[in-house]
Amino acid sequence: MSLALKSVDKTESKVKVKGIKSNDVVGAFGYWIGIIITLGFILIPIFWIGLTSLKTYQQSYTLDLFFGPTLDNFKIIFDDPLTMGPKLLNSLTVGILTVVIAIPLAMMAAYAFSRFRFRGSNLLMVWVLTTQFIPPVVIILPFFNLFRAVGLIDTIQGLVILDLAIVLPYATWMIKGYIDSLPIEVEEAALVDGANDLGILYRITFPLVMPGIIVAAVFGFIACWNEFLFALIIGSRNTQTLQVGFYGVASGPRGLQWELMSATGMLVMVPILILSLLIRKHFVGGLTMGAVK
Repeated sequence: MSLALKSVDKTESKVKVKGIKSNDVVGAFGYWIGIIITLGFILIPIFWIGLTSLKTYQQSYTLDLFFGPTLDNFKIIFDDPLTMGPKLLNSLTVGILTVVIAIPLAMMAAYAFSRFRFRGSNLLMVWVLTTQFIPPVVIILPFFNLFRAVGLIDTIQGLVILDLAIVLPYATWMIKGYIDSLPIEVEEAALVDGANDLGILYRITFPLVMPGIIVAAVFGFIACWNEFLFALIIGSRNTQTLQVGFYGVASGPRGLQWELMSATGMLVMVPILILSLLIRKHFVGGLTMGAVK
């Protein structure tokens, strides 16, 4: 009797083990299928844009995967009349200047919101966040009239000021989350040692939240890099950015020139991809830093 029970228990345990193994196999298969489908949605459009940028005008209307690649499209977009070189320089200048100005100001504002309690601080922080919900098309017309009166139309300074209106509130809100996650005891120890608030900010807090600052700077630069409406209305011949140049390629006299649009699209994407790869370690650390207190 006991031997029969033992044999039944062994059979049931083997069935359970087989069931667990089969569930693991099915789960792993579904996991990898999900990853492949997700990567397909992300990478296939980028791959096709890169492929089209190497095709001729006639080949760009075909689905050929094997053809004689050419770099003439990149030469064309940098020559007259498209001249993407100055537009690329304008985009880099506006993005870098905006980030260089916004990050120190956002750092000080975020520290004040995080560590000090004053009358109306919560209301002021809500107001800062509310500015992110205002559509750019609403504020562009008042800014246009103001800039026309003070002579900032078609200037880099005007574009930087407009981009600051977007980047500064966002960076303030993001950096505040990182500062909130820091233990205040570290700053109190520095205060006991004789450091003032400004010294604590730049010698203690700033290095500790550096990954978060890098994330805020990268997101701010991407926002400036992708900005189109401000550059289209405020900018003109001298301050056209890469996004406006891309629009010019799409609305050229020959209609949609897919090969030139793809080459310009690669020019827009590649700097951001390179930047993301260079700071990927800090990027991951910064994203997770502000999520856990």
